[in-house]
Amino acid sequence: MSLLLGVDTGGTYTDAVLIRDEKDVVATAKALTTRHDLAEGIGQAVAEVLAASGAAPGEIGMAALSTTLATNALVEGQGGRVALVYVGFAERDLDKHGLRDALKGDPVLILAGGHDHAGQEREAVDLDALSAWLETVSGVSGFAVAAQFATRNPAHENAVAAAIRETTSKPVSCSHHLSARLNGPKRALTAVLNARLIGMIARLIGRAEERLNDLGIDAPLMVVRGDGALISADMAREKPIETILSGPAASIVGAGWLTGAQDALVSDIGGTTTDIALLRNGQPAIDPDGARVGGFRTMVEAVAMHTTGLGGDSEVHVRSEGLDGGVTLGPRRVVPISLLAHEAPESVLPVLENQDHSTMPGEFDGRFVRRVPGTDSDGLTARDEEVLARIEGVQCVAHVLRTRIERQSLRRLWDRGIVQMSAVTPSDACHVLGRLDAWDTRAAKLALGLLARKRTGAGEPLARDAENMARMIVDQMTEQTSLALLETAFAEDSAFDAAPGDMARHVLMQMGLSHHRGLVRLDAGLNLPVVGLGASARTYYPAVGERLGCEMVLPEHGGVANAIGAVVGRVTMRRTGMVTAPSEGRFRMHGEDGPQDFAAAEAAMAALESDLMSRARAAAEAAGAEDIHLRTARDIRRSQVEAREVFIEAEITVEATGRPRIAR
Repeated sequence: MSLLLGVDTGGTYTDAVLIRDEKDVVATAKALTTRHDLAEGIGQAVAEVLAASGAAPGEIGMAALSTTLATNALVEGQGGRVALVYVGFAERDLDKHGLRDALKGDPVLILAGGHDHAGQEREAVDLDALSAWLETVSGVSGFAVAAQFATRNPAHENAVAAAIRETTSKPVSCSHHLSARLNGPKRALTAVLNARLIGMIARLIGRAEERLNDLGIDAPLMVVRGDGALISADMAREKPIETILSGPAASIVGAGWLTGAQDALVSDIGGTTTDIALLRNGQPAIDPDGARVGGFRTMVEAVAMHTTGLGGDSEVHVRSEGLDGGVTLGPRRVVPISLLAHEAPESVLPVLENQDHSTMPGEFDGRFVRRVPGTDSDGLTARDEEVLARIEGVQCVAHVLRTRIERQSLRRLWDRGIVQMSAVTPSDACHVLGRLDAWDTRAAKLALGLLARKRTGAGEPLARDAENMARMIVDQMTEQTSLALLETAFAEDSAFDAAPGDMARHVLMQMGLSHHRGLVRLDAGLNLPVVGLGASARTYYPAVGERLGCEMVLPEHGGVANAIGAVVGRVTMRRTGMVTAPSEGRFRMHGEDGPQDFAAAEAAMAALESDLMSRARAAAEAAGAEDIHLRTARDIRRSQVEAREVFIEAEITVEATGRPRIAR
């Protein structure tokens, strides 16, 4: 059998694993994730795993990639500038499901057109207005198109997309290609986020393929989707939104493969996020409402994952209110000071030493910024461009900002991914405490010493020294991780109707975790094991298990579970369609080519089923599957009217599943 290569690009580390016969881990390797060009870290990790295994590149029959890139981009508000064409909707519809927030001021055109629920044209689409508007749009990386009831008739979305491609040659994301369900504003949101991600995912896949070819690997490249299934690289380029929660989904698949766990919470801590999901009977549940990430509820089919902006590289914030003060972590990732100093010691250490010698602590002590090479800076304001021009190499934030208003410019540059910020993180705290020694410990101690000088509400220093500051940060990691696990448990436990966050933070719950013994005896904890995954799980999670009073399972190779999950998954494609009854004796199949009417419900359902089977099989083949099996499910809704059963509508889903195609 061929060797299977799995690669995962996390926020801090890129992991690689070689598996033989889908049974045995042959070798694993880690390399630092190179944020400016993820392919460099991929190439290094793959080269190291080949060297560790002694395998020849030609032995690899398939490569699979899982990535947190799309998830992190949405969590951190990054991605390309896009434009939305909104057909048949009103201005007020932009305020539904966070669509206006997702646009972030990007261009939008509300265009006449759209269909009704039966797929009949409500109003002709105004392509002349579209053409005039396209002449005014510049500086966008792609377009999103959403038309009213496009899942019942996609004609207007298809016409608008064709006109945009002909005029601009830019990629276009049509909402009906991303979901077969109703709810136009939510589909529009999904299309906007998909368009925003296309450029960065395409760059990642293209560069990854180049690096694999450079190493002599010509096997097909697959990408993990948000539900844990695999798709071809070409399909991931077209629908990058489907790769949100790719890394976390791969970790759930990997956790099941590594431990054989049937019922457990799986918690995967990375550099940017902590991702938690529930395993029941050995299978991860699919979120019926669509993946939620970065504050947005999409229509992407994905594992029911609870993602929080908490990781080893989370930004540490000082909480100055109250007499004691404290810290909070996240939700954004920053480059750890110890890592930045490891990469550019001449730019970081002298600045930290000067700040340490100063008698007056500065607002931006221990904070740095650097430009990300090769990023798109189109559409910046004059002030933003002026701030960006000052960032050459690694710069202290205090040297970049000259006025308070320029802080907003720096944040916009950070939001766009044009610059990276560096500050104190839990990873730095672990260096100070001797739990990590991968990077520059001296820089970590200097930075945490500077943070410890910050004042509480009582005017006292936040901590006595760098070591006490580090313990405060690690304790906060334990607390926030425990809360995230409790929130997930309450969200999945049907016995509770209250908000999961409120339940997790309730005074009785917190006193129960502390085993309160007064006139009342209180005990509380998780009633199922937690599988801890991620490179830093062994550093943080034993204390979490103690806090929650549960078994903490830390499997061998748990640090590369995402990469393992990437190659033990299957290709699965689902296609869904509707049959409605617009009038008595008429049954309408809503297919990809538009509505088609039949005289009998069974005839309409059979035609739709045949269409869906053909499309699902074709999609599975395009996604890189072989040995494909089809499964069909019908959800028929009927009603009793005057003692007779009347057909209302039917939803038909076809699932095509197969093994990933392996080069032989």
